[in-house]
Amino acid sequence: MHDRKAFRVQLLLGGALLATLAVPAFAETAPAPAPAADAVKPADAPDADSGQIADIVVTALKRETNLQKTPIAISVISPTVIADRHVQSLIDLADGAIPSLRIATFEARQSALTVGIRGIVPFDANQTARDQGVGVYIDGVYLGRQQGLNAALFDVERVEVLRGPQGTLFGRNTEGGALSIVTKAPTGEFDGRVSAGVGNYGEYDGQIHLDLPAFHNFAVKLDGVIQHQDPMVKDPLAGQIGWNAYNRVGGRISARWQPFDGFTADFSFDKAKDENTPFYSQLINYNPKGLTVGVYTGTTLGAPAGSACPCIAPLPPLVGVHPDRQSVADVGVPQQYSVDETSGESAKLSWKISPAIELRSITAWRKVSTNQWDNSGGPERVPFVPNGKFSRYSLSDLYQSQFSQEFQAVGSIPQVDYVAGLYYFNEQARESAATPSSNQWNADGTAYTILPSQVFGPIGSGNQGWDYNSRFLQRASFARTRSYAAYGQATYTPDFADVLHLTVGGRYTKDKRDGALYIVSGVPTPYQLHYDRGRFDPMVTLAFDATPDVNLYAKYSTGFRAGGANDRSSNFSPFGPESVKAYEVGAKMDLLDHKVRVNLAGYIMDRSGTQIDFDNVDTNQFLPGTTTLNPNFNLHTENTANAPGISKIRGVEADIIVRPIEHLTFGASYAYTYTKVPLTPNPNPGPTFGMPTQVFVVYTPPNAASGYVDYEVPVGGDDMKVRLHLDANYADADYSFQAENVKTDSSFIVNGRLALADVRIGEANKATFSVWARNLLDEQHIYRRSGANDGVLGSYANFNPPRTFGGEVSVNF
Repeated sequence: MHDRKAFRVQLLLGGALLATLAVPAFAETAPAPAPAADAVKPADAPDADSGQIADIVVTALKRETNLQKTPIAISVISPTVIADRHVQSLIDLADGAIPSLRIATFEARQSALTVGIRGIVPFDANQTARDQGVGVYIDGVYLGRQQGLNAALFDVERVEVLRGPQGTLFGRNTEGGALSIVTKAPTGEFDGRVSAGVGNYGEYDGQIHLDLPAFHNFAVKLDGVIQHQDPMVKDPLAGQIGWNAYNRVGGRISARWQPFDGFTADFSFDKAKDENTPFYSQLINYNPKGLTVGVYTGTTLGAPAGSACPCIAPLPPLVGVHPDRQSVADVGVPQQYSVDETSGESAKLSWKISPAIELRSITAWRKVSTNQWDNSGGPERVPFVPNGKFSRYSLSDLYQSQFSQEFQAVGSIPQVDYVAGLYYFNEQARESAATPSSNQWNADGTAYTILPSQVFGPIGSGNQGWDYNSRFLQRASFARTRSYAAYGQATYTPDFADVLHLTVGGRYTKDKRDGALYIVSGVPTPYQLHYDRGRFDPMVTLAFDATPDVNLYAKYSTGFRAGGANDRSSNFSPFGPESVKAYEVGAKMDLLDHKVRVNLAGYIMDRSGTQIDFDNVDTNQFLPGTTTLNPNFNLHTENTANAPGISKIRGVEADIIVRPIEHLTFGASYAYTYTKVPLTPNPNPGPTFGMPTQVFVVYTPPNAASGYVDYEVPVGGDDMKVRLHLDANYADADYSFQAENVKTDSSFIVNGRLALADVRIGEANKATFSVWARNLLDEQHIYRRSGANDGVLGSYANFNPPRTFGGEVSVNF
């Protein structure tokens, strides 16, 4: 391991050395780069005329461009927005700040996030041999797994949300779009910021960001962050954590070397740890199908005298039905922190030889490990059996590492802006999982005991614990993925019609994936995956500058999500890729002397081979009609099928910002999304095998909207000001399981912040004092719901977090 790390450091330093050795001949002759013609300011920089809406810089085209002149539907989250909404990690964007962007937990777990855009939302990408449909990037580096995505955010310059397929410049697994996190680079000037805050539920957080003065053209920046929250749902079992709690800590060091004009080498290393517990799964109804409540004779369920089955098991006296959000669980269960650890190293080299060409290299290693402990179900997800076991403790250990290398050539020649690149990605992932029960009822459900975490004797489905040496593995798999790509894109602006811009691009990708499911229900298995596919993704955009402030575009683009295999199936069942063709028109308008900004987009997307997951958890403790233990009790099986035909996705999006007077800003966004997936044959063994089934797109409300108001007014001189922010976010009810015709609740979340900013402390330091609230109105809604157990118990659900509030002090120095 030490040798591998040493090799990485040598390669990073060697790359920089080779670059500098290669360029001295150009160092004296190459002219200093001229300022860009369309240079723009950061997202929250003040405009020269404070009554106007500021321009926003984005890098969606692999170069800095003005958001309003970039023919892509893009939303930008600035540091101001992050502070105003008290965003600490990506899960905090789940309230709908960007209506087309949907973020949710996988299952109830904060340790893995589901990210979707424009109806491209996977149900279960939380595996070794499959991917998400929206690419997540940090400083241009693709993150291969959804595990670890909820780590604390470091010093973010902006988050770009690119809506619609990005198959040309970003490549595989961006059929819905891309979420690009851009962190602040070293400046070479001494600067810093520290902040500390506290809130309810034991919340506290702190950050430090320190820019050091440049030394011999070498600048260094240090970032550190810590975040904590106590559980929002308490666990009655002494010594256990509870649910929806977290401890996050992380650090990052970045360096920038600029030995001469035109050459920049950026190096970074980051490491983070996220300890968290899942959201609580609670029983929201009992016996919704109105079945006869049965009685037990031993462990056999039968009808009471004068009645007939089908019957449903009685509800234990200790378990209640809770249609509203719980704060304390009915039954105590073991629950410890899941632990996600992420780390990464990168080297980004940029050499601007002339205005006609800039050469770039992005080299990165990243890895993530997740040790999952999810006991969020308790007795709410398994029917009562006298002396029966309950509370499925879902345990998983995933270890992933990845390497990526990208070379880019970016430049401009007369009438043409271009970018071309080569890309390589190599990933290895390994996972094992077990699902022991942690609790056992007495004969009548009036009491329970905690089962031992460590067991002795032969380990099997009926004799297992949750200590590592007592686990009965339900599954174990590994996968290795290699991806190769070459791409190019050029924008032609003719001299004779400089209001027209024609962009043409394409990318060829070759994906190879090999893997194995080598344990199923404790038994070694021979199931393997060998996936080898190539495809070409074209893109064509025609843009027209109707006026200097009104830009129109029409676009055709494609994207895809790679195929793979489902490691929750009994045989590593493979599935093919899904792909999308998108047709989009849009308008970007700055009106009324840049005091009104309106961006509109409408799109049609046709998706082929939609990947649909059919899942099932076996809740039968005994084999039917017997007292023999069911070896598959608690087993979660899932098979994936590619839907036949075309899945239709249609939508309209609108964003508006209004600054009617100097200190007041209003903003609103809206997204309408229509989805329709063809009937899909059920691949699960059993009586429904092969039956055409109506399936759904998850976490995609038909209507979603957000709005905000910012009021900022100077007070007391010396640039001190009061800033008030309020935002409101609405979403229709949606589906949370692809194969269940059950909807969640609609939602309406309000957040707010009041700050006294830029309070001078001493000669050069400034402080900001703020109070904030998330879910200010303490609204409650179900964001994830399953009716799979309606015939044996009832529906279970996960609720959004309750109101949180707190105060924060930050000092800039």
